[in-house]
Amino acid sequence: MIHRNLIRSAVLIAAIVTAGGALAAWKHASLQESAAASANQPEPMEVVAAVVAQERDHSPTTTSIGTVVATRSITLRNEVPGTVHRVKLTPGQIVDTGTVLVALDVSVEQAELQAQQAQAELARTLFARMERMNQHGAASEIELDNARAERDVALAQVERTRAIIARKTIRAPFRARVGISDVHPGQYLNEGSVLTTLQGVDQSAYVDFTVAQQVAAGLKAGSNVDIFAANDAGAIRAAIVAIDARVDASTRNATVRAQIRNAEQGPLPGASVRVQVPIAAPGKAVTIPASAVRKGPGGDHVFVLREDEQGKTRAHERAVRVSTLAGDVAIIEKGLSAGEKVAASGSFKLREAVLVAVSNASTTVASGPETAQAKDAQSTTSVTGTF
Repeated sequence: MIHRNLIRSAVLIAAIVTAGGALAAWKHASLQESAAASANQPEPMEVVAAVVAQERDHSPTTTSIGTVVATRSITLRNEVPGTVHRVKLTPGQIVDTGTVLVALDVSVEQAELQAQQAQAELARTLFARMERMNQHGAASEIELDNARAERDVALAQVERTRAIIARKTIRAPFRARVGISDVHPGQYLNEGSVLTTLQGVDQSAYVDFTVAQQVAAGLKAGSNVDIFAANDAGAIRAAIVAIDARVDASTRNATVRAQIRNAEQGPLPGASVRVQVPIAAPGKAVTIPASAVRKGPGGDHVFVLREDEQGKTRAHERAVRVSTLAGDVAIIEKGLSAGEKVAASGSFKLREAVLVAVSNASTTVASGPETAQAKDAQSTTSVTGTF
């Protein structure tokens, strides 16, 4: 009985071993067939447009929003109360120095002036008579002093009334452009009523803007900045004339004032302008299209295209430091050299060491007033522009 059981166990073990060997042989054959099939498949390839990093002249700048300020600007008010007799306030009109803008009624003051002038003439006559009498001993020194004082008081009253009449005639203190006004003849004005605003019309104008304290520390009087108005008429050159002595405690910004020398055709006072402020000396910079820069957890990076030992083009990820963006162009501060080829359009599909096919389509990225074009020998894209 025991012998029969041993035979059965041996047969069962032999069957299991045989089945396992057959299964292993089948699996090995399947793996070989799969490997052979994979070897016959072409390596995945991504199609991208390539660019060659270019070295360009670059002036590092920062942008601020500024306000045009007239070199002379006032809010015109009346110093004494009165009724408006004549108005010459045409909004937008340019008036010269001394032009009468508002004249208040001075009929009462004119009548008082005539009476005071007569009184002053009488006081002058009495003083002259008293002076002759004093010379002949007919009048004392006290009487002469009283006559002199009465004469002086009468003359002072005349001058006071003339000053009131002059203050009721409001003139332009300088050549200026008249603002909007709501003053009409017959209107009674209290002391200090707002008549209009006057913006000086000069050859120059100021632009006030703010910059970070680090930028302000590198600026000095005489440095040039570029002003851009809303009409995109081109850059207007201005020179820095003053930097505020303090930094705002809440924003950590400092106010800077620049002067536009020829402001007649420039933006009007109060207009908002864009100010381009230099923050470093001009130099060379490596530029590529902004589309070539990818964002990732580790920061900005690009895919550099290089040939491997078999002559195939592959993409390799490289970290870069972007200094600034000038339109569609990225200024690379660190991590890339001029002449290196990087992936631009289609770079989002790439990964480390992936095989790349460079498309024939080329894209030119322009920035700045002037453009230039340089092409790679393999029909790659070039970056153009002056920064």
